[in-house]
Amino acid sequence: MRLCSNRLFLCCLLIAAPALALHAQEPAAVPTTAPAQPVAGPAAQITPPEAAEPSAPAVVPSPQQPELQPPLDVDHDPVVSPDAADNAAVSPSHPNPTQEIKRDHGVYTLRRDVDEVLLACTVVDQDGHLAQDLQQSDFHVFEDNTLQTIVSFAHSDVPVSLGILIDNSGSMRDKRAAVNTAALDLVRASNPSDEAFIVNFSDEAFLDQDFTSDIDKLRQGLSHIESRGGTALYDAVVASADQLSHGARLPKEVLLIITDGEDNASTLNLEQTIRRVQDLGGPVIYSIGLLFGDEDKGQEAHRARRALTLLSDETGGLSFFPHSLADVDNIAAEVARDIRNQYTIGYHSTKPAAQGGYRTVHVDAKAAHHGKLFVRTRTGYYPTPQTQQPAHKTSVAETAPRTP
Repeated sequence: MRLCSNRLFLCCLLIAAPALALHAQEPAAVPTTAPAQPVAGPAAQITPPEAAEPSAPAVVPSPQQPELQPPLDVDHDPVVSPDAADNAAVSPSHPNPTQEIKRDHGVYTLRRDVDEVLLACTVVDQDGHLAQDLQQSDFHVFEDNTLQTIVSFAHSDVPVSLGILIDNSGSMRDKRAAVNTAALDLVRASNPSDEAFIVNFSDEAFLDQDFTSDIDKLRQGLSHIESRGGTALYDAVVASADQLSHGARLPKEVLLIITDGEDNASTLNLEQTIRRVQDLGGPVIYSIGLLFGDEDKGQEAHRARRALTLLSDETGGLSFFPHSLADVDNIAAEVARDIRNQYTIGYHSTKPAAQGGYRTVHVDAKAAHHGKLFVRTRTGYYPTPQTQQPAHKTSVAETAPRTP
């Protein structure tokens, strides 16, 4: 009788062991830390105001249930990746859901693989008019002069994540009212599903409004006018590109820069800034240089114009240099129109990401019913393997509410 009891106790212990082991492997609760204090300067860290979601409890398969086998025509990676997108099935009969364009209530949203190269392309004819009736077959994408296969294509009003960077240096004091009006008019003329954030920069960059579609909140962010210090444009661009990379919920990303002078306070130079933006795979940069009325600053204005032109040209955007503040609002409307009428093209590079190195990108468009067409998109990119972390990270400082 004692022998039977001992055996019964041993069996119960063996059955309970997996559950005990599973419980022992659960991580201890991590105490919530107090929010970090705002830190001034381009190297400050910002934490998106998002509550962490509790992780789902582990599911222990029952030994009494038969093991489910995947279809034989589906290719699975035997090693499970921490990125769920990497574990998706690859099969003609089991399409990857992250490679499609879906329409919901008239709005098209592009979803893509993590290793897909995404290009925002604007196409114009010889007269500068937008060509809006092209098909996927009219485009040819070349990377390092090698033809690529287009895997996703859209010509629709795809919503974007937009960063609006406004120069807050002393020389902008008398221009801010007109600039703020133009920035808000741009948002009003954009897709209602767009999200935007506001960065005011002088010798430091401040995130005065995080991602939102609320016009009133964006207006409040633009109202933080101090008009002091120098112009750390490059640091603000890199910080805002990082903000998009880590916080944007939409795959299409845009930065709009409005400034009236040359960078004179950044820790980064122009080449480093362009490289960092290319490392991140975007965004498209539009720039408005308010360089009029400074006849005594000829060389400075020339350098500022060159910098804004390169930032826009290398990323597929446009640079504008109005003759007066009265032109800024019309330019903002043109930027909104350009963004909403782009073709979005995706492809998988024929080169592995691990190969590294800068890749040049060129897109041609030809259609029988059009003459010569010109395609504007980014000139190239640096591939970043998913396991590789950025070598340099700069973030805008999050500030406490300030009195306008």
